[in-house]
Amino acid sequence: MASSSAEQSNKPVLAPSPYVVPSDLPKLPGVPGTDPSRSVLDCFRIAIAKVIADALEPLTVEQVYQGVDYGKKGEDFTVALPRFKLKAKVDELAKAVIDKFQPDEWIESVTADRAFLHFRCRTSTLHRLILDQIHALTYDTTSKQPEYGSNYLGEGKRVIIEYSSPNIAKSFHVGHLRSTIIGAFLANLYKACGWEVISMNYLGDWGTQFGLIASGFEKYGSQEALEKNAIQHLLEIYVKVNAEAEKDPQVREDAAAWFKRMEDGDEEALKNWRVWRQLSVKKYEEEYDRLNVHFDVYTGESEVPQESMDKALKQLQEMDLIEEDNGALRVNLEKYKLGKAVVRKRDGTSIYLTRDIGGAVNRYNKYKFDKMIYVIASQQDMHVAQFFKVLELMGYDWAKTLEHVNYGLVLGMSTRKGTVVFLDQIIREATSVMHEQMRKNEDKYNAVEKPEEVAQEIGITGVKIQDMAAKRINNYNFNWDRMLSFEGDTGPYLQYAHVRLSSIERKNPELLPLPAPSQLKTELLKEPQAREIVFLLGSYPDVVKTALKTHEPSGIVTFGFRLSHAISSAWETVIVKGEQDKDKAKARMALYLAARDVLGAALRLLSIRPLERM
Repeated sequence: MASSSAEQSNKPVLAPSPYVVPSDLPKLPGVPGTDPSRSVLDCFRIAIAKVIADALEPLTVEQVYQGVDYGKKGEDFTVALPRFKLKAKVDELAKAVIDKFQPDEWIESVTADRAFLHFRCRTSTLHRLILDQIHALTYDTTSKQPEYGSNYLGEGKRVIIEYSSPNIAKSFHVGHLRSTIIGAFLANLYKACGWEVISMNYLGDWGTQFGLIASGFEKYGSQEALEKNAIQHLLEIYVKVNAEAEKDPQVREDAAAWFKRMEDGDEEALKNWRVWRQLSVKKYEEEYDRLNVHFDVYTGESEVPQESMDKALKQLQEMDLIEEDNGALRVNLEKYKLGKAVVRKRDGTSIYLTRDIGGAVNRYNKYKFDKMIYVIASQQDMHVAQFFKVLELMGYDWAKTLEHVNYGLVLGMSTRKGTVVFLDQIIREATSVMHEQMRKNEDKYNAVEKPEEVAQEIGITGVKIQDMAAKRINNYNFNWDRMLSFEGDTGPYLQYAHVRLSSIERKNPELLPLPAPSQLKTELLKEPQAREIVFLLGSYPDVVKTALKTHEPSGIVTFGFRLSHAISSAWETVIVKGEQDKDKAKARMALYLAARDVLGAALRLLSIRPLERM
């Protein structure tokens, strides 16, 4: 059940941004859909759009703004002139823009390259505004939380995200890991974009397997073992009784009869099941806490009332959407190329689809969501498509707000000894490898407060980044050596980059406290490497918006790697320690601290806890 507090406390309160664009800069027109107070690169794009609109009538600033794209090969922004479908030749259009262009505090140059115009932002303005904005949105927010990268896109809207959804009475298998990691990312992403988010875990807590466990518990159950580790004990029972069922069909019949009693509300049959469910949820919460994943609502198949399934069936029959086949009931979706969806089995028991329909209707009635996302493996694509289509045919307008975020398989996920694997084993093993790595540098190891916890965090980061680094629809091979390496694009490498940036203050205490951002001499950041970092940092709010469109964590991971590489390249030339000019050293330190804050924001969005030492 969702508590009313969960329903209320989730309302994001994204107050107005504490950042204001300085008034000493040339005035710019407003453009709908932009928000310079949270993404200052919007200003530079508006300035570019104004340059082109002023030179090429009848174009408006709004029209041109849509065509201002990030540049490639060292260009800041690029505009493709043919997209505007103007009558004049492209080279004439380019000449008209260049002839009229006057450099100002926003844009320092424009060059033509065939059908494209490339624009370069004024470096001094870029540095000053981006570093100032990051600082304001990290340290001066009303919420007292870092908000750089956040926006108001979902303001006033509510989304339910259903993810993870393991089966109770079974250990957390790595098969549920992808749904958990992707779902937690989506929950953080939607919150960052101003949505009210309800994270929902729909447990596999119902079905004939519980009849099996219940009948097996009478033979093999031990109260002591149950209290010690409920999931482990129930799994052992399930394995034993399943082996018996393979040899003796009567065992399955007994289990089905037991489950029928549960479905009919027989209190005696339900009593043990309730305890198992409660103990399983408690154990899962510990697993989720380790993964830095939190749910607002734990629900399950058992919480979909029989009457709502019966009602759905009745409605389908009244709408003449049901056909009978040997006692089973099906919805014919062949004209939509979705086959025939079974809604009730021959023995009269409910099936997933009926339960999902009843559950979705209940959820809409309770939460009145604007969108509901199901994070489910691509193997279930057909089932989910049938489910959505049936709801649509039943006439529910909100059915079009349902989305399926799917993902491929993890291949070859086992412990390093090759045994089939539960998440707990993977995390323990990853922790142990990282702990050994950390101990190789005794001085650093001794400076870490809780080395085992830090090792676990690096290990979990390795698992998560390997999972999210590529497009989610791709299957990927689980690779121990690559996952836990500090070299190349891995989780440990990202944590190392954050730790390295965090160490700057500790190593240069004489530069602290830094002056207010507006007092920093950012014009002293002359190196191209510094400019590359600043521009990347400025692009982060756009990276978040793109992720909201694609539902791809890989975009955020790629940003993290690009930023870490840019920092690594700057380390030798943009030095802080040893720089004689104190103003320059302070400006550089502010640059690295801004990079730390933005890399930290990206990691938190991916549900990773950024580390200060390792």
